Amino acid sequence: MKNKNIQTEIDASYLYGKLAAQESDPTIANVYRQMSEIESDHAQAFAKKENLSSENLMKPSWRAKTLNNIGRIFGYDYVLGALMDTEKSISNAVITAKQKNKKELTGKESNHVTILRTILEKEKKVTGIQLSKFESRHRSVGGNAIRAAVLGGNDGLVSNFSLVMGIAGATAGQEGVLLAGLAGLLAGALSMALGEWISVKSSQELYENQMQIEMDELETNPEGEAKELALIYIAKGIPEEQAYKMSDEIMKDKTHAHDILVKEELGINAEELKGSAVEAAIYSFILFSIGAVIPVIPFMFTNGMKAIAISVSMSAAGLFLIGAAITLFTGKNVCYSGFRQVFFGLAAAAVTFGIGKLIGVSVT
Repeated sequence: MKNKNIQTEIDASYLYGKLAAQESDPTIANVYRQMSEIESDHAQAFAKKENLSSENLMKPSWRAKTLNNIGRIFGYDYVLGALMDTEKSISNAVITAKQKNKKELTGKESNHVTILRTILEKEKKVTGIQLSKFESRHRSVGGNAIRAAVLGGNDGLVSNFSLVMGIAGATAGQEGVLLAGLAGLLAGALSMALGEWISVKSSQELYENQMQIEMDELETNPEGEAKELALIYIAKGIPEEQAYKMSDEIMKDKTHAHDILVKEELGINAEELKGSAVEAAIYSFILFSIGAVIPVIPFMFTNGMKAIAISVSMSAAGLFLIGAAITLFTGKNVCYSGFRQVFFGLAAAAVTFGIGKLIGVSVT
């Protein structure tokens, strides 16, 4: 567990370093470099307390390297999102270590996002544009597409695996299993796609209405909106004089001012509204289908207990891979997370298989 805490700090330092290397804004890049140094110092402090050689520990894990490769392909906002997800485990490790050594807690240990913001606000050349850029980014990456892909595949696999096993239990893996599995795949994927379309479309319509109200307020009372924006920055801990300068700078461009007010006051990232509801529905359909087709494949080529055994094996393998993929966000042990996913997936399928068996015997 101690080594795991150290590894978590090492990975965070590595990933913040990668974020700094690819960041085009020098001020924000400097924030990431400072965060990388902080995490590295934490790792070395942990290693020193445990009498461990830091030279042998200062290597990023496969998880960190995988996230970096994902960042190269899909953009480093995904990496930042994963870092935000693991900050809780990092802060808990810091708090535990300090309590063990009877050191005073400062409050910063519980929220590294606060540290990020604090470092950014202390930069002499920080502007309202840079601050809003960072904050809108860390707000928007929490529920990223990679997580959606993993969870979408999991929903498809678990739900259709349970359905297929239920029908297989009732028919001993004979007639109707393939048809039921394909029907379950199509019904579930369509339901997920429609739900995603409604969710995205309704959110867009709601936010667009709120954004229009904000534009009306900006046009009718620009002085009030400028003061409101300055007060928001003051509430973040920025000195009053600097906050008003930042606000005046932003208000020179009405369109940009509207974007910033929408982000700061309403918590809406206008870039996210450009996403297509149809595209989101298609992705949801595909991701669910990928998971749902796994338990059905064996019944396309064979039947009976042989098909059931192959379906269970393939589904268990798929569940393990999903559990392993989830560790990219949780930082948990791969084997633990993978086998936990397998256990619950097989348990759900066993219940439906048993029910199907009882119904099949009753009908017979």
